[in-house]
Amino acid sequence: MTGDASAPSDEALALRAQQGDRRAFDVLVTRHKSVLYRMVRRYVGDADEAYDILQDAWISVWETLHRYDANRPFLAWVRVIALNKCRDFSRRRRFRRLVLEAFAAEPTTATVPELPEQVDVHTLAAQDDLRLRRLAEAIAALPKSYKEPLVLTTAGGLTQEATAALLKTTTKAIEMRLRRARSKLIEALNPPREGQT
Repeated sequence: MTGDASAPSDEALALRAQQGDRRAFDVLVTRHKSVLYRMVRRYVGDADEAYDILQDAWISVWETLHRYDANRPFLAWVRVIALNKCRDFSRRRRFRRLVLEAFAAEPTTATVPELPEQVDVHTLAAQDDLRLRRLAEAIAALPKSYKEPLVLTTAGGLTQEATAALLKTTTKAIEMRLRRARSKLIEALNPPREGQT
């Protein structure tokens, strides 16, 4: 809602939009597009992708408006739709930035090979692509309960408290899930060598 007491509430506008009032819907979009854009931008980490996802979210809001319950806050309902669109996007996206940041935040047992004095750039690029592909696969294989907090906090820039509120759990649970997610990624990318247990 806006600070103008004479302005109709989100819920009143949503009810009008349910009856086909496109202008009421446009007011809702104008009222909330900035805050939703910031949320989506934090989640996906890319301005252009965030814009596309937000457009898709507003289309879904319009198409599913008949399901909206005016006893619930409109903005909370729209946030859930936008979050689901972010989740859909994350399933399709390569997690380059996420993975690099996730591993920078945790010490790993990974060994870094020494590079020869003369390096073939194409060989390095292929090795980097392979590593990133392995990391993306490891993230994709994480259970949803670990993957979502990792994406929201690392790539999305949300605090653990904000992530807990969005996922309807406690900050302590988010902290534990992040620790386990990173541990699982490290295990997946550094399997024990032969002779090690």
